[in-house]
Amino acid sequence: MSHANHANGALSLFVTGTDTEIGKTFVSSALLRGFVRAGLQAAAMKPVAAGAFELDGVLHNEDADQLDAASSVLLPPAMRTPYLLKEPAAPHIAAALQNVRFDLAHIVECHRQAVQLADVVVVEGVGGFRVPLTATEDTADLAVALKLPVVLVVGMRLGCISHALLTAEAIAARGLRLAGWVANRIDPEMTFPDENIASIRAHLAQAYDAPLLGIVPHLNPRSPEQAAEQLDIQRLLRTLREAHDA
Repeated sequence: MSHANHANGALSLFVTGTDTEIGKTFVSSALLRGFVRAGLQAAAMKPVAAGAFELDGVLHNEDADQLDAASSVLLPPAMRTPYLLKEPAAPHIAAALQNVRFDLAHIVECHRQAVQLADVVVVEGVGGFRVPLTATEDTADLAVALKLPVVLVVGMRLGCISHALLTAEAIAARGLRLAGWVANRIDPEMTFPDENIASIRAHLAQAYDAPLLGIVPHLNPRSPEQAAEQLDIQRLLRTLREAHDA
């Protein structure tokens, strides 16, 4: 695909999770590696990141750096992460400490520029689906503003069924398409993981026609390349193309 066609043909998706610390960045990185393996120019956005460290005079965020490492197209940092906050806290708290006000229109504009530079852009949210950004807006509003299909990362641990169904319900309530979900085995000691996955799979397929895109095993060390092998990238691409052409 030539760069001239990116703006028209570029695909994009919004990755959210059932909670924080459930492997959203890891699965986003695996998706990026999968897209690259499928021959696509893949880029990542982490529009809001809280928790930064300085390296050679430049602010970095661990999640954003992981996404860059898995991408084949590196976006300018200010485009990849329009809001990089120093304090590792909830975004609206970290933003208040720095007198930063989130502007969703600015993020949308950065995304518009990003899809002109790649074949597919993975946009990773922050925390769960409804993390406050301002007094009136949250990360669900960001997904709506971007008009993107959503991939849900479910951290497999006790309580994940309710978290998954509540999040899927919230995604649908905003009029967004749930393009699929990924079961991420974050707790190797979890009892009945297969039964939990089967339950979520049945509910999300029936209610939202959302397929299970893959089961990521508990990997140590964590390897996005290995995780990518567990994901049905072609099925996801078909769904993304349908959403793009709709």
